[in-house]
Amino acid sequence: MKVMITGSYDPITLGHIDIIKRASKLFDEVYVALLINENKVSLFSLEERVEFVQKVINDLKLDNCKVVSDRGLAVDFAQKLGCSAFVRGVRSSADYEYEVGQASINKMLNEKIETLFLVAAPDLAHISSSMVKAVASFGGDLSQFVPKHVEHALRLKYPVQIKGTKI
Repeated sequence: MKVMITGSYDPITLGHIDIIKRASKLFDEVYVALLINENKVSLFSLEERVEFVQKVINDLKLDNCKVVSDRGLAVDFAQKLGCSAFVRGVRSSADYEYEVGQASINKMLNEKIETLFLVAAPDLAHISSSMVKAVASFGGDLSQFVPKHVEHALRLKYPVQIKGTKI
């Protein structure tokens, strides 16, 4: 079975990585799709985000995972790649409510593509890309939230602050 995991991955977090790893064990082929949302301002370029995700896939030797990107509707892209389902990570009831809404719209657009939920690991459920960027902006420890190569890139975007002064 081919599945797609969509996201902006701005940046990819250990929570995202956990869902990707788990999906890679459950399904024959996993497309990790970075979808471009013109209404969303990204910290990292599409190229940088693809690079971050590809490095994770390579480092973990997830041979059945492919990193792809697209500008259109997720359901159209999934159909084009022959996927029969989306895999979505769910951290909370708020995530679940949002994802059910998305799944309903996707089902209306293409009834052949299902949405499957993986519940976030308890120790990773608090991690979000927004939270990671907030911690990075104050020079906080990122090691429990993102891989090293992403931490390094975040440090370049957010120079370390000491007592309110950038260095």
